[in-house]
Amino acid sequence: MNKVAIYPGTFDPITYGHIDVIKKALKLFDKIIVGVSNVSNKNYLFNSDERINIVNKALFKDLKLNKKKVFVVSFSSLTTDLCKKYKSNIILRGLRAVSDFEYEFQLAGMNKKLNYKIETVFLMSDVENQIISSKFVKEIASLGGNIDRFVTKSTVKMLKNKI
Repeated sequence: MNKVAIYPGTFDPITYGHIDVIKKALKLFDKIIVGVSNVSNKNYLFNSDERINIVNKALFKDLKLNKKKVFVVSFSSLTTDLCKKYKSNIILRGLRAVSDFEYEFQLAGMNKKLNYKIETVFLMSDVENQIISSKFVKEIASLGGNIDRFVTKSTVKMLKNKI
């Protein structure tokens, strides 16, 4: 039986912190569905198509991850509905710091209420990636700072072109 995990997020843009979680998840699950959220109540730098493109380039061009094990999809539904679509009962969430935990704990509880079969698995980034956030990466890039240590080469290029 294939164990499929859903890793939802905005990935605006994807960072080495996100990638760290994906790589760790590949050791635990047969397939990872990276769900790029497209809910309209967020203020994105990149539109959905651009974010899908950034994630695909980062994972498959820059890092050469296995396309048979990682899939990138866009979604604008509940994460629990995405789980149902891909026959998964596992939601992956990354934790960077203790401050993330309260929000993630509440989110996991709500997803459990929406579908009691779903379990949330929390994975920690390695220490060097715990401080990275998409918000900080965008801010550093907009101020002309070096973001090479936080995102892949193709993501650096796309951020520079956008900003």
